[in-house]
Amino acid sequence: MTFIIKVLILMIFLNSAALGKCGGEFTQFLSDIKEESLRIGYTEKTVNEFFDNVSLSSEVLKADRAQGIFLKPFNEFAPRLISDYRIQHGKKNLKKYSSTFDRIEEIYGVPRGVLTSFWALETDFGAVQGKFNTRDALITLAFDCRRPQIFRPQIFAALELFVRNEFSPNETRGAWAGEIGMVQMLPKDILENGIDADGDGKINLQSSTRDALFSAAKMLTSLGWKANELWLQEVNLTEEIDWFETGTDRIKTVREWKSLGVSGKYTDLPEASENASLILPQGRQGPKFLAYSNFNVFFEWNKSFIYVLTAAHFANQLEGSPSFTPGNPEKGLTKNQMKLLQTKLKKLGYEVGEIDGILGSKTRRSVQEIQRVLNQPADAWPTIELLELLLNA
Repeated sequence: MTFIIKVLILMIFLNSAALGKCGGEFTQFLSDIKEESLRIGYTEKTVNEFFDNVSLSSEVLKADRAQGIFLKPFNEFAPRLISDYRIQHGKKNLKKYSSTFDRIEEIYGVPRGVLTSFWALETDFGAVQGKFNTRDALITLAFDCRRPQIFRPQIFAALELFVRNEFSPNETRGAWAGEIGMVQMLPKDILENGIDADGDGKINLQSSTRDALFSAAKMLTSLGWKANELWLQEVNLTEEIDWFETGTDRIKTVREWKSLGVSGKYTDLPEASENASLILPQGRQGPKFLAYSNFNVFFEWNKSFIYVLTAAHFANQLEGSPSFTPGNPEKGLTKNQMKLLQTKLKKLGYEVGEIDGILGSKTRRSVQEIQRVLNQPADAWPTIELLELLLNA
């Protein structure tokens, strides 16, 4: 089988591999994975070498279920992640790799601040890339059945990287969720977007800064990044608006936002025809941002709203903008209080997703809806007052 045909088969298979089974007996699960690998066209020797000494990782499962940092509100979460260390080293790396960023922006149109933000937040510029065996992490998460459609295809992508001598089953280490290297990319993303930017014949995102940055830029472009367009902009409001029209799923043109009294806090708003959402991470009394289409690309890297907003804002800081104005938002809910709120909303017929104590997109939208029903400002920020109203209803 020629290399090109094999790669085409692999790409088709990776897009359908999510349909495979999960759970059950691990030995049977592993046997099925090996059989699928052989059907793709890998030799028995390669398959045996790749899966030799594989094991499930309880530490991976523990990490998957313990992401407590995402419970913090934006005003606490963002300063914690955007540390002085990351700001200082971010600026140093912008200078050190200036020519690399120039070339990346010329080819892909992805700003240096965006790439440096991910580079900093994901691994502290490559210093902390993760301690988990990547192969075992991927197999554990595919077997676990919570999100097999995400992780099962990654096993076969890692197998292909192994064949290319760009992955070691026993030595490659990364994040608990299987991401590898300075910018934390999954094996399938590396296959599709990896760039040998330093010209050494290999794609190495763990030790080659040029490979990592070029690969990240290509990936962001493939996810829909639009060159020469904004992603996030802090704004002022000159008057009260219908708060129900805020949120990532409420889109208006910049012209419409201007007519409602929205203006740029530090820079002018862009073209009047461009689409944007007004987002209030902590309600009408907290920070206010217009999020543009490029902001949505950040969600392809990380699904957490609070992480995405932090990464996007940090990118602005690295591009020269000041830190956000925190405002004076009302105190938010604790994890247990948020669970109570989610439980109550669910009983009332509102969609909240998993009752996990996290203010996700579904809970935010449902909070807005119940706020409007109760004639409160529908700014999607759940307060103790709102919780008490619902519990006493």
